[in-house]
Amino acid sequence: MLKVYCYKRCTTCKKALKWLEDNGVAHEVIDIKAQHPDKDTLRKYYATSGLPLKRFFNTSGIPYREMELSKKLPSMSEDEQLALLATDGMLVKRPLVVGDGFVLTGFKEEEWKEKLL
Repeated sequence: MLKVYCYKRCTTCKKALKWLEDNGVAHEVIDIKAQHPDKDTLRKYYATSGLPLKRFFNTSGIPYREMELSKKLPSMSEDEQLALLATDGMLVKRPLVVGDGFVLTGFKEEEWKEKLL
């Protein structure tokens, strides 16, 4: 079953979940703040996604800005970035969607239509 990591107060997550419901896509919702993925899981999602690791960071989030990660990430190794992502679900771009053989970050309706319908 499709896993959707979300934060209940995130408007993008609410919009994405409504889209899933409206399109009849079966899914399991996981609270990213309470049950964020660990480093090994994130490494697997990253490898499956084919995306740059930066796409896994919630660049508009408060923790990202407070930690000044835009300045720090370029000098961090992939392993260090994954370890950092695993410390706080609020650092992870959401919704994070994990399906059979694919991973999506954020809500881009066209991308979702292509993968989920």
